[in-house]
Amino acid sequence: MSEKIILVDDDSNILASVSLALRAEGWSVETYNDSEQGLVALQRNSPDIAVLDIKMPKIDGMELLKRLRASNDVPVIFLTSKDDEIDEAIGLRMGADDYITKPFSQKLLIERIRAVLRRTLFKNSDSSDKMIQRNDLSLDPDRHLCKWKGQEIRLTVTEFLILYTLALRPGLVKNRDQLIDTAYGETIYVDDRTIDSHIKRMRRKFRVFDKDFDCIETLYGVGYRYRDV
Repeated sequence: MSEKIILVDDDSNILASVSLALRAEGWSVETYNDSEQGLVALQRNSPDIAVLDIKMPKIDGMELLKRLRASNDVPVIFLTSKDDEIDEAIGLRMGADDYITKPFSQKLLIERIRAVLRRTLFKNSDSSDKMIQRNDLSLDPDRHLCKWKGQEIRLTVTEFLILYTLALRPGLVKNRDQLIDTAYGETIYVDDRTIDSHIKRMRRKFRVFDKDFDCIETLYGVGYRYRDV
């Protein structure tokens, strides 16, 4: 069965051209130029990935993501305008998995979607032998389940993969380029701040349940490591 993608953008021309290109790749695509209808579809239909424009009437992309994250962790790619660097950073902190700046090539979007889907395959693979237990941290890739001191921590696909990579070898430092390659693949370029935003968001999620959480360490000018305490 082909992966399902939901596109939400108030520009009907973008929806028409992008949906045509994605369907040519064999994916099932639903399009919505009304963000309220898009939100209903996202909540009901559980797509494999969502592609959302940020600047839309009624419900903008940021608010749509916020409401979506209240109920599920479907991977999200944001479409942003050229001058929306602040929005990009905020979107990543809110839990988006990637972003693309308009105008963009359809080839680039397809590559980014493939990269996110590869990360999703990681969590759905037969990986029972890859479970990690690091004292208070438990990671189960097969069920995409993260627990800290018995409490489930909801992570996006990208956040889970970054944490899994760090926790797999505690104490080993991973620089940002290595984490980018792990999370996005070597053919995808993203800014260093993307990894920083994901790390900050993960820390905030853990500190909701444990204000003293400090197992993801920053080595300034070097990278990150997981400290197993």
